[in-house]
Amino acid sequence: MSDAAFAVLPEPPYYAVIFSSRRAAAARDADDGYAEMADRMVALAAAQPGFLGIESTRDAEGFGITVSYWRSLGDIAAWKAHAEHRVARERGRTGWYVHYELRIARVERAYGGPPQGPQTRA
Repeated sequence: MSDAAFAVLPEPPYYAVIFSSRRAAAARDADDGYAEMADRMVALAAAQPGFLGIESTRDAEGFGITVSYWRSLGDIAAWKAHAEHRVARERGRTGWYVHYELRIARVERAYGGPPQGPQTRA
């Protein structure tokens, strides 16, 4: 069974770009194009060389985490330099976010669950 909220990724190593953010209260109340831009960035990133997947969540108070997965640091740099992505980042800095943190990490090991329980045999 798979869960569509989880990215389906290859065996490591690969890279994770972890974007944590707090939406401005005014921006949460008046979307101001945020949802449309977020959807556009996901679609655009998915078309970039080296993109492996994305996972994202945001709570009711505006705190969110988005993790995008990439094959290489070069692929991440190319995504950062993409013209539309630069526009989105600027909109975030000037209006959508009161604070954000970005971290890049190399994934060396990955596994999932839940663990398998006892098996019954027929």
